Amino acid sequence: QVQLVESGGDSVQAGGSLRLSCVAYGYTYSLLYMGWFRQAPGQEREGVAAIKRDGSARVADSVEGRFTISQDNAKNILYLQMNSLKPEDAAMYYCAATSLVSRRYLPLLPSDYNYWGQGTQVTVSS
Repeated sequence: QVQLVESGGDSVQAGGSLRLSCVAYGYTYSLLYMGWFRQAPGQEREGVAAIKRDGSARVADSVEGRFTISQDNAKNILYLQMNSLKPEDAAMYYCAATSLVSRRYLPLLPSDYNYWGQGTQVTVSS
């Protein structure tokens, strides 16, 4: 089993920055990918970024050039650096991890992940 604990959510003005963190506990050696998702009220959960153990990463088109995913493998910490935040970035942000093998490269679909954190709220005011 793996437990994920997010932190770093806050309320910021448009154009501001935040860094989210996620600490993974448990059988982390089994994890193939980790990622960040977000979900706004009334909307489906959306993949934001994903990263492999070797550091290969991708971000969704909607955050390209503004968000960066990174990790500290030694400390089992996942990060999401969010710059130039927009009101439409406001959502509950979830850390996710998976031990499931996927045919998709660095998957950004919720169904590809089997471990989830409780979420951290990001609010962006205009």
